[in-house]
Amino acid sequence: MIPRTTPPIPAHPDIVIESEQRVWSGRFPLDVVKFRNRRFDGAMSATRTWELWRRGQASALLPYDPVADAVVLIEQFRFPALVAGVDPVLVELPAGLCEDNEDPADTIKREMREEMNLTADLTERIGGFMLTAGGADEFCHLYVGRVVAPPADGEGIAGHAGEASEQEDIRVRVWDAGEAIQAAFAGCFTNSITAIGLFWLAAKRAELRQKWMTV
Repeated sequence: MIPRTTPPIPAHPDIVIESEQRVWSGRFPLDVVKFRNRRFDGAMSATRTWELWRRGQASALLPYDPVADAVVLIEQFRFPALVAGVDPVLVELPAGLCEDNEDPADTIKREMREEMNLTADLTERIGGFMLTAGGADEFCHLYVGRVVAPPADGEGIAGHAGEASEQEDIRVRVWDAGEAIQAAFAGCFTNSITAIGLFWLAAKRAELRQKWMTV
């Protein structure tokens, strides 16, 4: 990954930044910020100290094939999931962090090529979501994209991909859209963006399929 810069904390009329200190400068910096914010009663709070993990802007996309009525998802090992006590192999959407000044729509095109060797010829923005609002500034732009699902075996496995320079080991699997949605509602996917994307598709699937089948 190309090193990225971290933007300054935006000015806000109800927040006073008293100090910022970078305590870690690894792949993702960690800042300790002291600040005061306006409370709901109108008074300013006492000084608060927050540890802020600077991850920045990210982008993800739900690949949907309206002809096959299928979604294409990826699976990869996530060490923090192991630490959290859940299955460390997560079912995910293709996703990645934006490079400096990169449009999130361009980010997800790059990530789809790297993580599943697919492209989407049509995309729609679903929304933007904070992933860990209590500790990180990561903000994920979520899209849905029209794809042609690749050939898959009897278990839905369509191949393997990943960026070799980042030691990525990714398995690509094709799911029946209805089965994936049912699994999301059953709580089978611990990745929040995967679940959000599938919940959205549950509400919009018929409308989206009709629209994309005629374009």
